[in-house]
Amino acid sequence: MWIVYSLLSAIFAALVAIFGKIGLAKLDANSATAIRAIVMAIFTTLIVFFQGKFSEVSKILEDKRALLFIIFSGMAGALSWIFYFTAIKTGKVAEVSVLDKTSAVMAAILAFLILGEKINKTSILGLALMTIGAILVVLK
Repeated sequence: MWIVYSLLSAIFAALVAIFGKIGLAKLDANSATAIRAIVMAIFTTLIVFFQGKFSEVSKILEDKRALLFIIFSGMAGALSWIFYFTAIKTGKVAEVSVLDKTSAVMAAILAFLILGEKINKTSILGLALMTIGAILVVLK
């Protein structure tokens, strides 16, 4: 099922780029990012509520280590959005999006180094091709 969720994530990430570029035409990127964060907070809170999983929030709040890393993740996500929205405001969506997706390569490397996840030869080749592809798109 993770493949389906990953593909859905990619589809909605593509829409973020397109809608963001259109919405940023005459706006400050950081202010737009703040509005986006508020909308996301409301939207995800409603999803959790309607799924009947609101009690799960208290479990996160009780687990100090989990909470700390969720906070770190939120801070990293906020910085990612700020830089991404600034990039798509001033750059071409096709180029910015491809370069942004090198985060997948970085995540794989960090998962190997920090989490101890395994990377096989096929994965290394795929990550290298992703990196080369991003370079080719950006450099033209």
